[in-house]
Amino acid sequence: MGTSTDFSVAIAGAGLSGLCLAQYLMRAGVDVHVYERDAGPFVRRQGYRIILDQHGLQALRESLPRALYQLALATGDEPGGHLRFTDSRLRDAFTITFKDEPHATRQVDRLTLRSILQSGLNGRIHYGKDAVAVETGGPAGLRLRFSDGGSAAATVVVGADGVGSALRPQLMPDADPANTPMAGIYGRSPLHRNGESVIPEALRTSGVLALADRPGRAFFFTSMRFGESPQEAFGRLAPGNYAPTGYDYVMWGLLLQQQEVPADSRGDLLALWRLASQLSVDFHPVIRRLVGTAELDATVLNLFATGRRPRRWEVPRATMMGDAVHVMPPFGAHGGNTALRDAALLGRKLVEARAGDASVEEAIAGYQNEMVPYAFRAVDTAAGLMRRLTGGAAAPHWVLTRVLPRLHRVTVPEA
Repeated sequence: MGTSTDFSVAIAGAGLSGLCLAQYLMRAGVDVHVYERDAGPFVRRQGYRIILDQHGLQALRESLPRALYQLALATGDEPGGHLRFTDSRLRDAFTITFKDEPHATRQVDRLTLRSILQSGLNGRIHYGKDAVAVETGGPAGLRLRFSDGGSAAATVVVGADGVGSALRPQLMPDADPANTPMAGIYGRSPLHRNGESVIPEALRTSGVLALADRPGRAFFFTSMRFGESPQEAFGRLAPGNYAPTGYDYVMWGLLLQQQEVPADSRGDLLALWRLASQLSVDFHPVIRRLVGTAELDATVLNLFATGRRPRRWEVPRATMMGDAVHVMPPFGAHGGNTALRDAALLGRKLVEARAGDASVEEAIAGYQNEMVPYAFRAVDTAAGLMRRLTGGAAAPHWVLTRVLPRLHRVTVPEA
């Protein structure tokens, strides 16, 4: 399908939702460009593994060419289907089993997924473009203004520029995210060392949340196994596109109070890794080994926040999606899926408007009216899980870390 330039979309932010929307619109022949503040596509760590649920998979199925969707499936793997809650010594408290239909979920590597979402968008992603404002007027209707003084004209502007969005105060002035007491120091460690898995067989297909002896601290880890080497799969399904190197790994996160992270260490990878090492010293040796073998440059600090429902949208032809609207704590695997769901929904609405089935303003209002309820159900669910699992209530914590583990066998031997 040819691209029409009488209807154009400018997207601020080349994260998952921005790229997914660009893929959707390009397939429909809409003139779309993505503007990203980073200097290049992979200069900043943005997490590791993501579990795609039915909404995330459906969004990719709708948005991507068939070969790229197959690429996402091929490089991913079936999630383990279990989440174990344990004490700090990895003794089981209880286990949640996810009863998804076969192939209803998929675990994928975030870097690989971003590479897939960038494939075919040549010339439509512009790096080093820091969006700072939306201006009305001009032949297209809007202009997206950048910090370097430049601008891009568009019929529609979409803010997909993350939790630190520069556009949110203008477009959603009543919806700055609320801070929480919690943070996470995340890391990545090779799954295999000297030819052997660093995770015992009993935990190989499980996510694990180990609660510390004191409330407000926990350790999460799970493995990411590639179904097919990204380089081989890209060569087969998307030749000529960038294929990241993929090797199986363990992603882990130390959950702690924000006040425990010194302000002067928040941008210092070595200081963050040392803090994770120090605060995990009382955990099981498997956990200490994960931190000890982590790749230093993969360390990430996430200060957990919760989005607030927008009550008004200030620019009728501009809207927002993903973490810029509904950031949520990483409990329940909702964040990335909700962002992808936004992209596919907004793509459908904009294509309808381009076809004349609705005005641009009606299409965007329809998207916002549908997005806010499902997105903030996910925010509320994630925030509720965070409070229950890391809150300071003594009685539930005592049951989870003292009573229930005594009723189970030791999950992993100390040796």
